[in-house]
Amino acid sequence: MVPPIPAIDPLLLEHSVDQRVILRDVDWSDYESALAMRGEKSSVRIAYLEGVLELMSPSRDHETVKTKLARLVEAYSEELDIPLEGYGSWTLKREEEERGAEPDECYSIGPAGEVPDLAIEVIWTSGGLDKLEIYRRLGVREVWVWRRAEIAVFALRGDRYEPIPRSEILPQIDLSLVRSLLDAPTQLAAVRQLRARLRARE
Repeated sequence: MVPPIPAIDPLLLEHSVDQRVILRDVDWSDYESALAMRGEKSSVRIAYLEGVLELMSPSRDHETVKTKLARLVEAYSEELDIPLEGYGSWTLKREEEERGAEPDECYSIGPAGEVPDLAIEVIWTSGGLDKLEIYRRLGVREVWVWRRAEIAVFALRGDRYEPIPRSEILPQIDLSLVRSLLDAPTQLAAVRQLRARLRARE
């Protein structure tokens, strides 16, 4: 019997969709080989969780959201003189934990240690590996997840992530303001509006 075709979210019909390939029973050396073959400049993101390998080619819409969000966070930090260091899609991996991921964006307050303080993930298309489970064992202190036009914040508490109402790493940033500016027609317009709003508060 042919399994039913899963329903497509109508919100995705008007937009592009991230493409994913999931491979199971993949050992760590194969994960390392995939990273080496992909190289540093490809747009394909690779994640690994206990023998499962995910190859994801982000859509234009995915990249648009993550870039606008990154530009807003960075502009906010400049305006408030926060020593934020950006590391893009830095490959984070730990063989003994059988985990590896490449966040959409990641940051540290000041120079990074072995992992950044903050990872940002844009979930444009459902499915794929549980990135919180990967970051949990890598020790990333905070993860922001954009999904369906909302930003959820998760803080690492011991051995698990807990949702929190606002960032603890960047408490100065009003994420509701950032979220509202993601609706601006262009990245430049979003950043200009942010700077104007912040300077009006002074």
